[in-house]
Amino acid sequence: QVQLVESGGGLVQAGGSLRLSCAASGRTFNINAFGWYRQAPGKERELVATIRSGGITNYADSVKGRFTISRDSAKNTVYLQMNSLKPEDTAVYYCNGYEWPNDYWGRGTQVTVSS
Repeated sequence: QVQLVESGGGLVQAGGSLRLSCAASGRTFNINAFGWYRQAPGKERELVATIRSGGITNYADSVKGRFTISRDSAKNTVYLQMNSLKPEDTAVYYCNGYEWPNDYWGRGTQVTVSS
């Protein structure tokens, strides 16, 4: 089993920055990819960014150039640096770990961007 715990969310003004962290524990050595997803009120959960073995990253168009996903393997932690935040970035952000065929999820951290 894999446990994921997010932290770093909060309230920030538009244009500000936040860094989310996802601490992974348990059997993490088989995780193929980590990702960040978000879910705004009344909307479906959507992909924000992923990072795969070799450091290959992928981003949603809406966050390209503003968000950066990274991983510190020594600390078993995945980060999401969010800059130039917009009110539409307001959502609960979830960390995801993928180990075929399993998906692991954290409980989420709230990010609120005020205008």
